[in-house]
Amino acid sequence: MMRWRYSETVLALCTLAFFATMVGRLAISPVVPMVTDEFGVSNSVIGIALTGMWMAYFLSQFPSGLLADRHGERIVILVAVGGTAATSVFLAVAPLFTVFLLGTILLGAVAGLHYSVATTLLARTYDEIGTAIGVHNSGGPLAGLIAPPIVAWIAVRYGWRPAIAIGAAIAIPVFFLFAWRVRPTEPQRPDEPVADRLELAPLVELLSRPKIAFPVVLAILAAFVWQATSSFLPTFLIEHREQSPELAGVVFAGYFVVQAITQVGVGAVSDRYGRDLATAGCMVLASTGFALLVGVSGPLALAVAVVLVGTGLGWGAALLPRFMDVLSDEERGAGFGLVRTAYGFVGALGSVCTGILADLFGWGVSFAVLGALLVVVFGALAVNWALSLGY
Repeated sequence: MMRWRYSETVLALCTLAFFATMVGRLAISPVVPMVTDEFGVSNSVIGIALTGMWMAYFLSQFPSGLLADRHGERIVILVAVGGTAATSVFLAVAPLFTVFLLGTILLGAVAGLHYSVATTLLARTYDEIGTAIGVHNSGGPLAGLIAPPIVAWIAVRYGWRPAIAIGAAIAIPVFFLFAWRVRPTEPQRPDEPVADRLELAPLVELLSRPKIAFPVVLAILAAFVWQATSSFLPTFLIEHREQSPELAGVVFAGYFVVQAITQVGVGAVSDRYGRDLATAGCMVLASTGFALLVGVSGPLALAVAVVLVGTGLGWGAALLPRFMDVLSDEERGAGFGLVRTAYGFVGALGSVCTGILADLFGWGVSFAVLGALLVVVFGALAVNWALSLGY
């Protein structure tokens, strides 16, 4: 009989923490019509608030690593989860839209403290970090599956304010569980002030290393596609494939289910067969799925496409360990946070760019472009391997 190990406790609670911070962010989207009605603002203005949230989320990745190096990973993760709870309540009681806008940005900033730091903690805990990151990453898709229907149900019966507060209801118990069961972690640079590490030259040097710069570019393209898909897949299904809103919602939930299930397998493949092979495989699967979504009608093609896209866009479990492989122990906290900020901030433009393409050329063209970007990533990996460039 296998005994439960402390490392598995850390992994389980980091995954729960990621789930809690994601629920807080995803709780806003289902109640957007109610928020616009109450505050008398347009969808474009709400879109600015959500874009601000995601930008703040990625911008906080780098300082989170610096804070973890100074104070330890445990305390930063607790701040992320506790901050998610506090800002969810703040949003639920916001009297004015300007306050609501500020709350969404604050929510993104505090929630963004979690991911890079938790990944660093798992890298210090596990040897096979691809599998561990895959398990951890599944917390996000699980939140995407569970949160929207619960939030919608609460909103219909009790209003949007209690619905948004679900983020606090989930984050608070996770906060206390994490504080209770995860031991204090030793900081990597406890005596070095955070301000001393904000010099531009060392940051540029780290990002310009070929083995960091190459996968950062790949991650920008892949994150661009992930962000656009998460924002517009239901709209694409309704307007391009002429699905009902109810079926589009079911398919969207299925996309998150597939991603949650297959993340672990993607990570395990990357540990066993190599990061590049697993990443290239993800690109092939997802680009094939996009081709089916755009060009092949029928329920069978739709089902296969969702499985392929959901699996392929779990590329993070294969590509992100690549950075940990080339960063030293002392660099992992701040270095991985910097990498996340670099690729995530630019990749977050996927939503607005895809929306513009859809307005100009239609949803078929916009989603075909997403598939083409993944083919570019595959091609770059293939050239790197064929020419033995070593990036």
